[in-house]
Amino acid sequence: MYKTADDSRIQISELMLPSFANFGGKIHGGYILGLMDQIAFACASKHSRSYCVTASVNKVDFLNPIEVGELVTMKASVNYVGKSSMVVGIRVESENIQTGLKKHCNSSYFTMVAVDKLGKTVTVPGLILTTKMDAKRFIKSIIRRESDAKRSKDLEGLYKNVEDHLEQLKDYRVKIDFK
Repeated sequence: MYKTADDSRIQISELMLPSFANFGGKIHGGYILGLMDQIAFACASKHSRSYCVTASVNKVDFLNPIEVGELVTMKASVNYVGKSSMVVGIRVESENIQTGLKKHCNSSYFTMVAVDKLGKTVTVPGLILTTKMDAKRFIKSIIRRESDAKRSKDLEGLYKNVEDHLEQLKDYRVKIDFK
């Protein structure tokens, strides 16, 4: 069975209230991450027709602050599918509802895994790529996964031979004081 990205695409909007703000008057990043996790769950569950859990979040850069009173819109789509996993791409925008000015606040990629009631992984439908953008997103997800796997492997070696890398620390604000 296969589905298109459009079959599970989701968009939500929410007005940002003062109770979501930090002491600086900006919306808490953690609150936004929580909303992103919810939309990733909804999108992945809609695609798989299964309960889904968050396996990982690939890099979240907060590009622009979100102000109290702005309307935040999140757009999510399945960009990649494996056997039981899906990469859900999320774009977060805020809009000043008085001026109409929109800002791109962040984009991120959530890896979600479909599971049954016992927590065992289940096979998800494949993805039908209907546009060049769909294909681009799928290919970028593959590259991101391969890059993450390589980086993890490279870092594993570092833990075994940390002494070989101590010279690299001379240009950083760090003092080595091993006991």
